[in-house]
Amino acid sequence: MIRIGICDDIYDARMQLHAALGQILDRRGMQNTFVEFPSGEAVLRWLATHCGELDVLFLDIKMSGIDGMETAERIRDADHNLELVFVTSYADRVFDGYSVNAMAYLMKPVKRGQLEPLIDRVLFKMRQNEQNLFFCRYGDVTYRIPYREILYFYSERRTVTCVTVKREYTFYDKLDHVEEKIGSRFVRIHQRYLVYAPAVEKITAAEVWIGGEVLPVSRSCREAAMLKLTFEALED
Repeated sequence: MIRIGICDDIYDARMQLHAALGQILDRRGMQNTFVEFPSGEAVLRWLATHCGELDVLFLDIKMSGIDGMETAERIRDADHNLELVFVTSYADRVFDGYSVNAMAYLMKPVKRGQLEPLIDRVLFKMRQNEQNLFFCRYGDVTYRIPYREILYFYSERRTVTCVTVKREYTFYDKLDHVEEKIGSRFVRIHQRYLVYAPAVEKITAAEVWIGGEVLPVSRSCREAAMLKLTFEALED
């Protein structure tokens, strides 16, 4: 599955790019989801509550309101993982893309011969990054969360919530199952809590400080948790 955003204030331009990309992905038999935006403001509003739900964003530079470059700069303030591709009729700002770590700069009208290798690059980077990401699904949405941003997981009834430095992601699962899937740097401190060891700020026999919060350490987990967290602190 690849999730693609297209931002352009011209409806026909969005439709043409959507159709071209859709044909490429359909020929490859690859599942895809598109989200379209008519302005930079619309992208920023959507990403404020949907961070991590796109793999690549195609972004026009010349738009009314916030232009594409300012939109990209604001996105980078909050998200360093989203791949950005500028699509525009103007070549005078091509080098500005380096400041926001853009993957590519395509000139309109975009030719299919440009999109094919670009999609290959996006998919290659997605595969490279998979080992550094935690995957979870809620409804029709699949989240890809960088491990380095995770603070801890907690369970409540039939759901698990992943707490990151930016937001929380809730999905249906068991904490035991999550613990089996993730790496050894995550430590179980309680029946309901699983913490990312490098993010722990302070530990005592009964509590853990992480992300400005204090979490309980249960008696059953205390010995193993203290050993793992202390060893992690010495390693760092």
